[in-house]
Amino acid sequence: MKHSFLFAFSALIMAACGPKGAYTIPGQGSFDALKYTTTADSTVLFAKEGLHFTKGEASDPVIRITDQTFQTVEGFGAAVTISSCYNLLKMKQEDRTAFLKELFDPKDGVGSSLIRLAIGGSDFSWDYEHPCGGRFTWCDEEGMEHFAPHELDVKYVLPVLKEIYAINPDVKIIGSPWTAPRWMKLDVDLKGSHYSWTGGRLNPAFYRDYADYFVRWIRYFESQGFPIYGITPQNEPLNAGNSMSMLMYWEDTRDFVKTALGPAFEKAGLKTRILIFDHNYNYDGMPDQDGYPLKVFEDPEAGKYIAGSAWHNYGGRVSELDRIIAAAPDKEIWFTEASIGTWSYRFDRSLLNDYREIFLGTLSRNGKGVIFWNLMLDEKQGPYTNFNGSCMTCYGAVNVVSGDYSQVNRYTQWYNIAHASVAVRPGAIRVGTEGSVEGLQCLVFRNPDSSFGALLLNGAEDSKQLVLTSGENDLPVEVPARSLVSVRWKD
Repeated sequence: MKHSFLFAFSALIMAACGPKGAYTIPGQGSFDALKYTTTADSTVLFAKEGLHFTKGEASDPVIRITDQTFQTVEGFGAAVTISSCYNLLKMKQEDRTAFLKELFDPKDGVGSSLIRLAIGGSDFSWDYEHPCGGRFTWCDEEGMEHFAPHELDVKYVLPVLKEIYAINPDVKIIGSPWTAPRWMKLDVDLKGSHYSWTGGRLNPAFYRDYADYFVRWIRYFESQGFPIYGITPQNEPLNAGNSMSMLMYWEDTRDFVKTALGPAFEKAGLKTRILIFDHNYNYDGMPDQDGYPLKVFEDPEAGKYIAGSAWHNYGGRVSELDRIIAAAPDKEIWFTEASIGTWSYRFDRSLLNDYREIFLGTLSRNGKGVIFWNLMLDEKQGPYTNFNGSCMTCYGAVNVVSGDYSQVNRYTQWYNIAHASVAVRPGAIRVGTEGSVEGLQCLVFRNPDSSFGALLLNGAEDSKQLVLTSGENDLPVEVPARSLVSVRWKD
C-alpha cells in the first residue's frame, strides 16, 4: 500500500497550544485535545481532529491515569543511511525541506526525535556509482593514523543531518558499526587473520585501537554539530551473514567494553551511552549466547560503563524483554532496528502488528525509544549494496519514486513513527493507568510540558468508546475498528 507525500502533508500540521491549554485547528476553532487516527483498511490516514472535555458521570469505560510512574522516553525515528540520504538529496530542495519538516519539526510536524547512523558502511551505503560498492570503514588502511571521515558520509549524511538539525536541534543519534576495519579482525577461533568484510572477530590486540576508532568517530560528528547520544559496539553481533558483519560474542563485548571502550570514553570525557547487543530476541538460536546482555551486565567492570541493551525483532518475541528487565532493572531498553519488505508486507497487518509488538511492546517494558531501519528508499528498494547478505527487498519507512524524486509514498513504518511521536515527546514519562477496554491497548505518558499523550491500538473488528481521565477532566475518545489512535491533551 502506497500513499502520496503531497496527499498527507497539509493534514499533518500540529496545532500550537492556545490559551488555557486549548489546541487550535485553523478554520475549526479551539479544542481541549488533538486526536490522530489511522485505520488498517487505509481509509483514514493520520487524520487529525479536535476533542472536548465532558462533564458528568461517564457512561463509557474509563481509563484513569494514576500517580505511578515508569521510564522516561526519548522518542522514535528511523535510520538515516547513506541510501536514505542519497534519495533525499535527489529531491528538489523545497520537497525535501517539506518532508523533513513534516517528520522532524516538533511544532509544525510530528516531531520524530531519534535517528540511527551506521558507523562506516552497511548494506544501504551505496550511491549506485562509488567504486567501493558501499563497503567501507573510516580506517581501511592499517594503523589509526589513517582514520578519516569517509567521502560517502561527508557527501550524503552530513548535508542531510545539517538540514534535520536546522529543523530540530534536539534529535538524538545512536550509531552502530557493521564491522571493525578488516585489519583488526581474526578468524572465529581468534587464531589467524580474517581480512574480510564479513564474519571474523575483533582481535584483542586491537581493542584499544578500536576504542579509539569510536572516540574519533564521535568527536568528528560532535565537531560538525551533531552530538552522539549512544553507540552499540556491534550491529547484530551474532550474525556473520550480513554484507558487512563481525561476530562479537558476549565474552568479546564484556572484555572490549571493560578493558578498552569504557575507559576510552571515560578518558575522553564522552557522555555517549554504550548500549550492547543490538540483535534479536532469540539470540539467533545460539544456546551459549542466551541472555547475552545479562551475562555482560554481570561483570561489574564492564557493567559500570553500559547504559543498557538494544534489540531487533528478526527472531524471537518481545516478551524476552521481561526477563531482561527483571534481572537488570537499572539498565535501559532500546529498540534499534526492524524492516518491512516484499517478503511479508501488507498494510493492514503490518500497521497493527508492528505497533503492537515493537512500539507498545517495547514501551510497556520500560523501553526508552524505537528506531526503524531505512528512513527512505526508492521504488526499487535501493540503492542497496550488491553483495550476499544485503537486503534487496526492503522498504523504507517511505519510498520515493526515482525519476524526478517528487512522489513520496508512505508505508506503515511512517505511520507508526508519526503516531508515537506526535503524542509522546522526548523526556515524557510513562504513567500508570487503571481500567481497560476489551480488545484495546493503551499506554499514557506525561510530556515535559505537562500535557498527556495516549497511544491506543484497537485490534478488534468493532469501534471502541472510552474516557481518558487524570481526575481533573474527562476526555471521551472513539477508537475505530482495527486502528491506531494518538491523543494529546492538557488538563
